[in-house]
Amino acid sequence: MLDILRKLTYILFLSSLICVLGFSYVNKKSPTVTCHEWGFSSKAEKYYTHPEKIVLEPWRGQHHVYGIFQIPGGYLNDKLLKVEVPGSKTYCGVLYYGGTVAIDGIKAKPGHYLMKGMLNTRFAITLILQGKQEELKQPDNWNLGYTKIEEKS
Repeated sequence: MLDILRKLTYILFLSSLICVLGFSYVNKKSPTVTCHEWGFSSKAEKYYTHPEKIVLEPWRGQHHVYGIFQIPGGYLNDKLLKVEVPGSKTYCGVLYYGGTVAIDGIKAKPGHYLMKGMLNTRFAITLILQGKQEELKQPDNWNLGYTKIEEKS
């Protein structure tokens, strides 16, 4: 009887460990970004742009819901992208530097750099299930802020 109890304890311990590690891994792979972090801290004039291209393929897994933005050189992006679909709450995503050449067939204009704005796949699936797929595809619903880099005197 004692041997069975030890085996059961061992199995429960391993199951718990696997669950905790699995949740931690999934949570780190797909972070949820809150929109209260969105916005500039500087007083400089702010500009906003919409994506050149939107990729909406959440069925392919993580990192397949994003927009590609062009930012003029000498300007700093806001670090977060904001997606506002009418009739839904505002969703935010993270940005990754895309370089000055091309991403997914979008070439950077002279003097611009590209940013890839990633929206959490869960957010996209939620909107699609609400019947808002077409609204999610509209570039006007995706916003990325940027401001002139302040020169230090």
